[in-house]
Amino acid sequence: MRAITYDRFGSAADVLRLEDLPVPSAEPGEVVVRLETSGVNPSDIRARAGGRPGVTEPPFPKIIPHSDGAGVIEAVGEGVAGSRVGERVWIWNGQWQRAFGTAAGYIALPEEQAVALPDHISFEEGAVLGIPGLTACHAVLGGGSVEGQTVLVSGGAGTVGRLAIQVAAASGARVLATARGEQGMGAALSAGAQHVFDYSSDHLAEEILEANGGAAVNRIVEVEFGKNVETNTKIIAERGTIAAFGSAKEMTPVLPFYPLMFKAVTIDLVLVYLLSQSERAATVDNLTKLLELGALDIRISKTLPLEDCATAHEMIAAGDRAGSVVLKV
Repeated sequence: MRAITYDRFGSAADVLRLEDLPVPSAEPGEVVVRLETSGVNPSDIRARAGGRPGVTEPPFPKIIPHSDGAGVIEAVGEGVAGSRVGERVWIWNGQWQRAFGTAAGYIALPEEQAVALPDHISFEEGAVLGIPGLTACHAVLGGGSVEGQTVLVSGGAGTVGRLAIQVAAASGARVLATARGEQGMGAALSAGAQHVFDYSSDHLAEEILEANGGAAVNRIVEVEFGKNVETNTKIIAERGTIAAFGSAKEMTPVLPFYPLMFKAVTIDLVLVYLLSQSERAATVDNLTKLLELGALDIRISKTLPLEDCATAHEMIAAGDRAGSVVLKV
């Protein structure tokens, strides 16, 4: 099979290479998926570049990158129902704590990591469900129903943010969002936000509270926790939750502890790689229901052939895109 691999950290153009590897076989409890697409995420870029804290060398001699993808089950191992052969699926945690991910013709992995893909969802869209889709769904619904609540989505024009707006809106919440620029604010509005605020405003907290009739926000889905913690402390409701899935601009934030404590605020650090079994099952179930309802508009910025993997990594690193980047395997 064709596969993209690397064996050392470095720039995408320097370390990623296309090679031919054997097709994997299914061990007991596993399925072999013939991949149609591979999703490219910022976490894949950090992993390839050696940007994860405390990691100084690749954890495996050879790595096939990417955790997200979609395709068709072609073979099953012992203990897996033969009826799964031919099933369209999407993948989660394809390369998390594993050497071989989805940037290849095939992947073998535990059967629960291959989730049924609704017929009306394309393989390109399916390659966005693992990290962005699950992150958005868990960040919004991980604490339970948000029906009747006010949810603020930070960075509502991003892939996760725009999905989170749609999840919250479809779940009965009043949705506010932040973004920047005409295109970004338009993207958040089109996803279902009732009000969108420029996140660079010097009076952001006051603007949010005014638009919400003076009421505080029940839940915040946060892409830049450290940078926005002061604003979020002002607008979060008592017993509210800040569900943070990123803090790239301030990686060692200082918290206003007592203002947060005296509102009994919950800070939920969202890392979908490490969801518990029950959390994973609930999040997959919620995401599947939303897909079946047609509630999610998944934007694809670019689809590239597998051999252009380095270009895809460079596009993600540059950040100038309106949607996900997917490889056609």
